[in-house]
Amino acid sequence: MTDILHSYYAYYLVIITFSVLITFLAIPSILHVARARHLYDDVGHFRKQHDHGIPRLGGIAIFVSFTITSLLFSMTDKSLPINYLLTACIILFAMGLKDDLSGVNSRTKFFIQFIVASILVLAGDIRLTSMYGVFSIHDLPYWPSAILSILTIILIVNAFNLIDGIDGLAATTGIVTNGCFAALFVYIHQYQLAAVSLAMVGAIFGFLKFNITPAKIFMGDTGSLLIGLISVVMAIKFIELNKVTVTNTPEIFSAPALAVAILIGPIFDTLRVFILRISTGVSPFTADRNHIHHRMLRLGFNHLQTTLILAGLNIACIAMVLMFQDLGNSALLGMILLVCLIFNWTITFLLRSKERESLAFRNFFI
Repeated sequence: MTDILHSYYAYYLVIITFSVLITFLAIPSILHVARARHLYDDVGHFRKQHDHGIPRLGGIAIFVSFTITSLLFSMTDKSLPINYLLTACIILFAMGLKDDLSGVNSRTKFFIQFIVASILVLAGDIRLTSMYGVFSIHDLPYWPSAILSILTIILIVNAFNLIDGIDGLAATTGIVTNGCFAALFVYIHQYQLAAVSLAMVGAIFGFLKFNITPAKIFMGDTGSLLIGLISVVMAIKFIELNKVTVTNTPEIFSAPALAVAILIGPIFDTLRVFILRISTGVSPFTADRNHIHHRMLRLGFNHLQTTLILAGLNIACIAMVLMFQDLGNSALLGMILLVCLIFNWTITFLLRSKERESLAFRNFFI
């Protein structure tokens, strides 16, 4: 058994190395083409953090690296319909590329995302089949299960897109997310799923060198949408593989809460800004500078510090769930929410104190 594990570890090392190299070697060529064709980010947009044009085509390298590595090295078995997954990736890549080059309206974006999610759920049968005791709901009939899964995929895909607002944040979050899923899949002996997660980790690692402050290139929608898609597919597969049934006693309990903890950064930020926008009568899809990373920049943190703090919060939530997994999904989800609310409340307090130049207790509430 030890020899088998060692062979798998060597195999995974090859996957990561190969995917890192493809991205690392591809990005200089992309930078050259972007400069020659003047394919730069929109510097004048009010949400942009940089004062000079930067190409936003890094997602091309991530997509190429992930796709080639998955086709060459992923083990084929019934744990994941790789054909449907790559079909969904290609469709999302095409839309993301058009958006990065010339823009795509929001209705078209959501329609394409709905198509992609439907392919994965209806054709690939990658779906959540239960609420796992949350709200006292367990097994779901097929259509409620399919609808919940489609909405979940669309939410997470867009959530990763929305956190791609500062150097390194979406990439670091993608590495933490897929790295955690890879480790968990190895632990429960799902080696193909671990290989897919590690192919994405390597692809992002190769990109991250060029995206850490000062960023030379952004991943754009092409990259962030793809990372979100792979992350949510891995989350659904992880949850389903650890479902408690009459014939299955999982190796990891409270898998839904653990999956939420792994994805909590994008999920919490997206739900927070959507709720705030709706509460003020604004469309939830209206762009603003009220994301958590924007607020931390206003406190004086730089891009790297903000990224590391948010990654630390993400890892802390994961550790908390692993430590207290016997408490069950409902209690753990409540704990994750509480940690995020306290973190957000602390940022609010510090921002008010900075604006008022006073560390008054009332800044917690007014």
